[in-house]
Amino acid sequence: MHKKLLAKLLAAVFLLLSVFPAAAMAQGQTLKVAVRVLPPFVEQQADGHFTGFTIDLWDAIAQREHWQTQYVAVPDVKAQLDAISSGKADVGAGAISITAERDLQYDFSQPMLNAGLQILVRSEHAPPEATAFTSLMHLLFSPAVLVWLGIAAALTVIPAHIVWFLERRHPEGMIASKSYFPGIFQAFFWGLGTLATQADSMPRHWASRIVAVLWMFTSVVFVAFYTATLTASLTVQQIKSQINGPDDLPGKVVATVAGTTSADYLAGAGAHVKPFAHIEDAVKALNDKSVDAVVYDAPVLQYIATHDGADKDSVAGPVFRSEDYGFAFHNGSPLRKPVDATLLTLREDGTYDKLSQRWFGKQ
Repeated sequence: MHKKLLAKLLAAVFLLLSVFPAAAMAQGQTLKVAVRVLPPFVEQQADGHFTGFTIDLWDAIAQREHWQTQYVAVPDVKAQLDAISSGKADVGAGAISITAERDLQYDFSQPMLNAGLQILVRSEHAPPEATAFTSLMHLLFSPAVLVWLGIAAALTVIPAHIVWFLERRHPEGMIASKSYFPGIFQAFFWGLGTLATQADSMPRHWASRIVAVLWMFTSVVFVAFYTATLTASLTVQQIKSQINGPDDLPGKVVATVAGTTSADYLAGAGAHVKPFAHIEDAVKALNDKSVDAVVYDAPVLQYIATHDGADKDSVAGPVFRSEDYGFAFHNGSPLRKPVDATLLTLREDGTYDKLSQRWFGKQ
């Protein structure tokens, strides 16, 4: 009996130690939290003080668990995870995506935010008059128009020579000069006019009239084919210049932040990826027109579009490739369970919703 009672007591002690290690080890301690500046998750004030959605959320958790916090600023996600692996930080906080690969190396809390990727593009605010004038100039001096004008001139050479040769011999011919110059110019401009619109005069010689009728039929076919081809070309060009979602990214030059899940996505999406060290550099490249779009975390791009990038940039298309963001710990960290429990409590009592609305507005 005594042995059985002793075994039960030992089992109870082990159970208590396994259930409450974090509270025993971490309560009252100062935890080092690795963060990277990325509004609206983490912002750094001029005095060095950190604010942002992640900071407010972690401070609420730490206050409930009676933990002190020392924030450690690092440049990127890799540095956050390296700080955890090396023991320089106890927690990684910010827009850290939970991926299958990372989950093998680190422990993650329950998702602190459900988001994904989105696209940022330049906003066009040109006035309608300027847009119409610019479009007209582009049309008039486009390579397609110049090529078709060249084709029209080449086609006109043959009927112009026939009409000139026949009309110069007719006593009432429409070609006033019997000499090659300027007679051929008169016939040539008659041919172009007939090709584009309609003839301003008709040949007098019976053979040249037959040529004129055939040339008029040719002009109808030519103008119809030219209009259809040019319209299709301009339509395709306009469609290709627009980015309305992830399906429009292949073939485009797209900026993102190196070493992130957005960079991994773009590598397999057929886009020409241009990686940058910071999202601010990627947005600058977009506004300098050296890239066509920026792909990155949706909350970050939405924040940029409504703050720093207002009137210059806008998000395009829906959120895609859904991702969860969480607090990161080293494998087996005793902090994960109490953080998860407190996160659930903050969601249940409405604290989480207040913080989310403060930084992201009503969803």
